[in-house]
Amino acid sequence: MATSTSFSTFSLLPQRKSPRLSTVICSLSPLPSVSHISQSSLSSQFLSISQPLNKYSFSKRPQFSSKFVVKASADKKKVLIVNTNSGGHAVIGFYFAKELLASGHEVTVLTVGEEASSKMKKPPFTRFSELVSAGGKTIWGEPSEVEKVVDGATFDVVLDNNGKDLDAVKPVADWAKSASISQFLFISSAGIYKTSDEIPHVEGDPVKEDAGHVAVEKYISSLSFPSWAAFRPQYMIGSGNNKDCEEWFFDRIVRNRPVPIPGSGMQLTSISHVRDLSSMLTLAVEKPEAACCKIFNCVCDRAVTLNGLAKLCAQAAGCELKIVYYDPKEAGVDAKKAFPFRNMHFYAEPRAAKESLGWTSTTNLPEDLKERFAEYVSIGRDKKEISFELDDKILNSLKVSSSVPASVTV
Repeated sequence: MATSTSFSTFSLLPQRKSPRLSTVICSLSPLPSVSHISQSSLSSQFLSISQPLNKYSFSKRPQFSSKFVVKASADKKKVLIVNTNSGGHAVIGFYFAKELLASGHEVTVLTVGEEASSKMKKPPFTRFSELVSAGGKTIWGEPSEVEKVVDGATFDVVLDNNGKDLDAVKPVADWAKSASISQFLFISSAGIYKTSDEIPHVEGDPVKEDAGHVAVEKYISSLSFPSWAAFRPQYMIGSGNNKDCEEWFFDRIVRNRPVPIPGSGMQLTSISHVRDLSSMLTLAVEKPEAACCKIFNCVCDRAVTLNGLAKLCAQAAGCELKIVYYDPKEAGVDAKKAFPFRNMHFYAEPRAAKESLGWTSTTNLPEDLKERFAEYVSIGRDKKEISFELDDKILNSLKVSSSVPASVTV
């Protein structure tokens, strides 16, 4: 781990030269192509986590369009999405609904709470008109009263994208069973995996038995639905997400502030575009036999270091990047509050989805982050007043200025 005074600056603007700081400097660059992962390869900004492992360059991949192109579906389904009204998972239900509608399925989104709630003034809920325009239906209510809320409507598939424990999910699952639902899907979490010396996490790895999501997965499997599956996502990006991911980096980069990263910055994690999650879910609906009784890591097929993610965000913004590394204990801060990612290697492999569903990832961070930055600017967040109280506490502990001279480059 780097010492608490480590400081790195990356110049991401073309043809710009200036003297270095007289401090500890490090520079990130992609690892040359290799045919296997060795211990030293963990220092790469990117790692492919599926075969083949010798390709490190991004190719141009298709982007999720806001326009609907309805495709013929051989087996049209009626799908109910029970969607959370807050947090990072809300956008999953929105994208899933869009993709289902584009594939010709019938979709009803049941959002927890009331339509008049202040929570509905945030994305993705402010974009629900897109679902209605495409033929979808949006309703509000309590999942515990799902039978009353759907008012006699029948469905083939139910996705619970709301509950984190059995108390929240059981009423929906029990109703689905009594209503002879053909397929029940549940959004779980990759956070339930136990810390392991072997990475990435794959389906079947040990989980925390006391986790609420684990209890839900076990209960759903006991109900003997004709088809059921659970999906374990990690961090995600995408338009409509109301939980900071890339925005956390943009907030600091555009204001010429150092980006404080706990540890060495070489921790690996999974950052997936939400369209990858929705495409995996849609394949499960269209291939219920293949998806039946399986757990799916709902992530893209590449890992990125925290340093690499910061660098890509700066590239997308066209700005210089300044990183400082710190030890949370020495800085006197709670890393969970000061930084939006886990301070450890934390990434999973979508092995089951590739093998059982024939799924492929389309996440392309360099391109996706450009799109995300364009929206970041379009909504005026780059001009918004933001508190950096915890950042300043970290920087003060390191005796580093909150605004590093722009002329300092590597």
